[in-house]
Order: sequence, then structure tokens, then C-alpha cells
Amino acid sequence: MIGAGIVGAAVAAGLTRRGARVTVLEERFPGAGTTGTSFAWVNANAKDPEAYFALNHTAVHAYHALGGDGFVPTGHLEWANGETRRVELGARVERLRDREYAVERITARRAAELEPDLAAQPDGTDYVLFPEEGHVVPAVLLARLLGETRDRGGHVETGAAVREIKSGRGGVSVTLADGGVRAADVLVTCAGRWTGGLVDVPVLDPRVSGTVTNGFLVTTTPVPARLARVLTGDRLNVRPDGGGRLMLQALDLDEAADPETPPPDDVGAEMLARLPEALTATDGARVERTRVGQRAMPADRLTVAGFTDPEARVYTVVTHSGITLAPLLGDLVAGEVYGKESALLRPFRPARFTEAAARAAEPAPVAVQWPIQPDRR
Repeated sequence: MIGAGIVGAAVAAGLTRRGARVTVLEERFPGAGTTGTSFAWVNANAKDPEAYFALNHTAVHAYHALGGDGFVPTGHLEWANGETRRVELGARVERLRDREYAVERITARRAAELEPDLAAQPDGTDYVLFPEEGHVVPAVLLARLLGETRDRGGHVETGAAVREIKSGRGGVSVTLADGGVRAADVLVTCAGRWTGGLVDVPVLDPRVSGTVTNGFLVTTTPVPARLARVLTGDRLNVRPDGGGRLMLQALDLDEAADPETPPPDDVGAEMLARLPEALTATDGARVERTRVGQRAMPADRLTVAGFTDPEARVYTVVTHSGITLAPLLGDLVAGEVYGKESALLRPFRPARFTEAAARAAEPAPVAVQWPIQPDRR
């Protein structure tokens, strides 16, 4: 396997549950990529199209079945007090109800009961609770999954940078940066945003600044504010981050997110300035850390899961929804490696990119007027 992020760890654990002998090759250290710079919100809230929603909705339920350390199943509270946001939220609620997703419209009083330090909002604000959603403590869940892998005889090899993959009928060989070679019957790549450099799957380049592949995350110093769940509002998203710390996200600021330059100080200052709009009792909060989260984003923004070679020896997984999907993918991908095809993963095969390219390369149809006029030359 390649990659010891949350998806790779989940797949490794899923494979060892089926008796596979697993070695995970990680270039740096577990969680060094996208997993370590994620808002880590478990949800299917605004996931489209329908097949992508179904995959994420099933994954939310998989977290509740998983239980235990690393998953915080306290739900998600969202509010909207601008007209545009209220209309969008209302439409989303109705769509999710039609899809049998757990969602409840609640009153301001009920919102305050759930989150006593929630900041008061203007009259007319709409509140919605998504009770089955939650968030993850990435390092804790990662430790749990990799620990399970090791307990079943798996190995995690750090400092193992993969540079080339060759597959054939007899298996797969992997060449490392130091010249070493590893052999396997089947290789699963969970390399996140580095996937495109290893297999023929188009992944957006996160080194390019912008909101699609990059976003700011701010962690505050500990504050004595009560917060149990993910909060999302018009201008700020907040979740607990352990030890009294808060994690802040403001999507409208992400346009300036550039992984090649240090985050500007005014980003953290702006999010702190907005914090009282979401949560009271945060006086004295300071910025402890500002990071640029780099997202693993397939070119069409949908999950990729499937074999990428004719011999069916190299299985590739890459997704923007890694935190949400990890436990489910761990089970489904391991099942597919052992020959059990998943209907949930069928719409997300890597072949869709080559099929789309082939269609684009076809000559455009020639317009023919009917009835055809005789040549009068």
C-alpha cells in the first residue's frame, strides 16, 4: 500500500481484517498530508450528485457503527440569517429530507440549549440540526486504525518515497526514491494529492493557490467556552479541537490560500474578529496556529476508486471527502481487492476519465440538411 493518511490507514485495517499481509509505504510520516490539515467534519450535507451523496451518507452511518476513539458523534448545528443563505439552507433541508437524511429545523431556544455559549443571532435566523453528523480527531483515529493494522501483522514503513509503479500478470513492483524495490500481489494507492504522479488519474495540483484545492485553518489557544459540536454560520465555521482549543474556518477567505507562502497574519486576525459572531466566552482567544490545508481533489471533484491497470493489480483511491469516507472505504476497497464489487463505488471508477477523453476526441458530427439537395454544379 502507498499512503498512511486516514484513507490509507482505513484501507490497511480493512485488508488485515480479511487476512492480507499489508505493508504501508509512507514518504514522510502518518498523517503528514491532507489528514493533518483537515477541518475533519463527517457529513453528507451538501454532497452531490446523488451517487456521491449516497456514498457519503452510507459513510456517516459507518462511523456510527465504528464508534470508539477518534469519532465525536455530537452532530452539527447550522444557522443562516442572511436572505440568500436562508433560502439556500431551506432548499438543502428539503432536499435532504427527500433523501431521508437526518435533519431537524430547531428554534433559537433549542439551539441555545444544545450550545449554551452560542452567540445570539438576529431575529429571523433559521437554525438546523444535523444530529448524525460529527467530527474526527484525526491523529486519534489514525492511531487507532494503524494500530489495528500492526496488531494483525501489518507494517508501516516511513521514509519510503515511491517513484515508480509497474504492474503485470505476476504482480506489482514498486521502486523507491532510494532505489529499493518492493513487490506485491496487489498494490493499493492512497497517495492523496500526490496520486497523479504515480498513476494515470487526473488530480488538481494543490500547489496552485485558490479555494478549490486549498483553504485556511486557524487553531486558537485554549478558551473557557462550551462547545460540543461543529458550528457553521454565515461567516465562520467552528469546531472543538481538544484541550479547550477551537478550529476556525472561513471559506470566503480561502482565495488567498497559497501553500507556497506562509499564511498572512491578517487571516487569523479576521477569523478571531468573527469568532464572537458564533460563540461567546472567547475573550482572550489568540491564534495558536494558522495552516493552509491542501485538499486531495480529483479533476471532476468526485471520489476515485478502482483498478487503474489492465491486469487489475493496482487499485487507486483518492477523494476530497477522505475524513468522511475513510471507514467505509476501508471496508469497501478491501472487499473489492478480494473480488467483491461494491455498487456504491461503481460510479467512481478511474476509467471515467479515459472514457471522457475518448468522447472528447471523437470528431464532431457533420450537420446534414435534409432532404439532401442534388449537386447542380
